[in-house]
Amino acid sequence: MELSNAKSYLIPPPKKQMSGNKTRPHTLRRILLAFRPYWVQVTLAILAILSTAVLNLCVPLLIPLVFDDAIAKKNLSHLFLYAFIMMVATVLAGLTGVLQTYLNNIFGQQIMRDFRNQLYTHLQDMPLRFFTSNRTGEIQSRLSNDISGVQIAVSETFTTIATNIITTVTIVIAMFYISPLLTLTVFVLLPPFLWMTFKIGKVRHRASKAMQESLASLSALMQETLSINGILLIKTFGRKQFAKRLFEVENQKLTRLGIRQQMVGRWFFMFVYTFFTLTPVTVYLIAGSLIILHIPAIKISSGGIFAFILLQSKFFSPFTQLLTLHVNLQGALALFERIFEYLDLPVEIQDTPDARRFSPGDIRGEVAFTDVSFTYRRDTYALSTESAEAKERATRRKPDKSVTLQEPPQLCSEVDDQNTLTNISFHIKPGMLLALVGPSGAGKTTLTYLLTRLYDVDSGAITIDGYNIKEIALDTLGNLIGVVTQETYLFHATVRENLLYARPDATDEEIIAATRAAAIHDRIIELESGYETVVGERGYKLSGGEKQRLAIARVLLKNPQILILDEATSSLDTQSERLIQAALVPLMTKHTTIAIAHRLSTILAADMIIVLDKGRIVEHGTHQELLERAELYAGLYKQQFAHLPPKTI
Repeated sequence: MELSNAKSYLIPPPKKQMSGNKTRPHTLRRILLAFRPYWVQVTLAILAILSTAVLNLCVPLLIPLVFDDAIAKKNLSHLFLYAFIMMVATVLAGLTGVLQTYLNNIFGQQIMRDFRNQLYTHLQDMPLRFFTSNRTGEIQSRLSNDISGVQIAVSETFTTIATNIITTVTIVIAMFYISPLLTLTVFVLLPPFLWMTFKIGKVRHRASKAMQESLASLSALMQETLSINGILLIKTFGRKQFAKRLFEVENQKLTRLGIRQQMVGRWFFMFVYTFFTLTPVTVYLIAGSLIILHIPAIKISSGGIFAFILLQSKFFSPFTQLLTLHVNLQGALALFERIFEYLDLPVEIQDTPDARRFSPGDIRGEVAFTDVSFTYRRDTYALSTESAEAKERATRRKPDKSVTLQEPPQLCSEVDDQNTLTNISFHIKPGMLLALVGPSGAGKTTLTYLLTRLYDVDSGAITIDGYNIKEIALDTLGNLIGVVTQETYLFHATVRENLLYARPDATDEEIIAATRAAAIHDRIIELESGYETVVGERGYKLSGGEKQRLAIARVLLKNPQILILDEATSSLDTQSERLIQAALVPLMTKHTTIAIAHRLSTILAADMIIVLDKGRIVEHGTHQELLERAELYAGLYKQQFAHLPPKTI
């Protein structure tokens, strides 16, 4: 099935705060719609369940004939006939059960595949703001733990519901056929158990949601502390015991919630099973008394009593499973609600219906910012990782002063109410080198985020070759712009695979040309497997300079129309920096380049230098022009080079 076929049940509804049972009917409707693309398999599975239920009735319904006809009348041929029918029915029931399980697994696994695909795709569409507002471990938990949890619900719950409902209905019909009076007697005691089940289901729902949220927090903690950077930080700061304590506190919380979830309603179900086990005694007592006393209200033979007891035991099993299922279903609904919470997040940055697409040769690389202003908003996408019930309990508990669980750090710009950029305007002609300089936090990197549409401007416009970037398709924009950041990210893959991420169709000759230009080819050849060497998580097998040169080779291979260098050579030694700057010259002369640099020596030859301070352009011009003005740029330049003799500058 194509992914598009499953979109209907995942289309976000109007944004609405989820709370309590108000969302339950809507959640159930969306879950049921997930089965729609697989109605053929579902229908066949239901028919298989119905066939199994009917075949399973053959044995109890034939018992009266075995006792009252074959045995009582000593008819051996009838006895063999009834036994043969029982055996055939049992074998056929087993075969249809296997078929039903196979069909159930088919659509169950496919539904989970659709959920995973849709959730992953939706997360890919989320703006950078979402990922700075939520921990990576929490996001991964919803994609893995929550989906795994609902997989059991979809794969097993549907079968359990359909099987037990059909089985219960068919057994009740058979029980009424044998003895209406005894059947009504059994049903008298059912309403109290139904009421208790619904009460326990609500508690189970809250317990399951709290446990899943705790599991997400534990996953986030493990992701942060067991990553390479996390382990390095723990070891170099001697915080092993602190990290251990953090984990133990969260793990203990998860353990406590797990015990609570498993124990919810267990005393009730113990009583239910005890009652259902003792009920046949009541049937023997009532039916036997009526027969012994010759009361005409009941007409049933000894074989009929045995058949009724067998049907009753078969009835209690699916009925009890339905009661238990309701309790478990509440927990599954909590997981679905967490998944839908992510799927219902609005996508801020997306293509317009008439978005333009260009081939690389169609764009010259003329960039213009016109009165652009932008402010980071506070945690727009921050999702709570703690249930309301857990928060309420926390307010009643005394705080544990032995350890402090802190929220993950946020980017400074994400929690700043002041304008990050205000009325930014400039124009870059194709082939120009624009340098952005200024103090930390001035807004230099934010400008590049806006150009690549990691964020959208609050006001003003950004254009490329006269086209507003909001009118350009996001995939086209990504192909037009190449970015090399100060913090290089490499996948846990081979050197070749990391390079091909920029251009999957690149030839070996093009790859080698790019790595030679980035002064990294000779080092790659020295690795244990050359270009097939796995670089490790985040490229940890390579030095900082080697990772940076590999990242530069990757963007050289991409050959974008617009090049963004955000402190791209900061991790390199002087010799490597000069080699790479020389390699970048041909690329920069052909394409528009925006370079962010704190080391002003790297941008002395820029066609234009823009000086930012507190989100505003305070100066612009060439290096010499800015020095002559003796303002902020000149001050920054003197700070960096005042200690050097004039001839070295």
